[in-house]
Amino acid sequence: MILNPYLTPILLLVGSNLFMTYAWYGHLKGDPKPLWFAVLASWGVAFFEYWLAVPANRIGHQVYSAAELKTMQEVITLAVFAGFSVLYLGEKLTLNHGVGFAFIALGAFFIFKGPIP
Repeated sequence: MILNPYLTPILLLVGSNLFMTYAWYGHLKGDPKPLWFAVLASWGVAFFEYWLAVPANRIGHQVYSAAELKTMQEVITLAVFAGFSVLYLGEKLTLNHGVGFAFIALGAFFIFKGPIP
């Protein structure tokens, strides 16, 4: 199987973030379970996140710098979290969230833009 080092890391990071977001925030919905149970269940879910995140970084480092991979991770995390919080947790996103996310996107732009002369 031939893996595209430009696209594969992005797809794997999206998948890993779906697992991680659920692991970190999924227990906030429904009847609260004991904290020890939430931690162990979250740890179990996060195990699968690592099976996607580690290969994403290994494959992606062929063509992206570590800083670019970390920036992708953060932007993807915010996008997945925004969707999760609205669709699963039923929370609303506000203008403040949009402005904050825009500043993070601006930071991502500068990471990928390269050195400023």
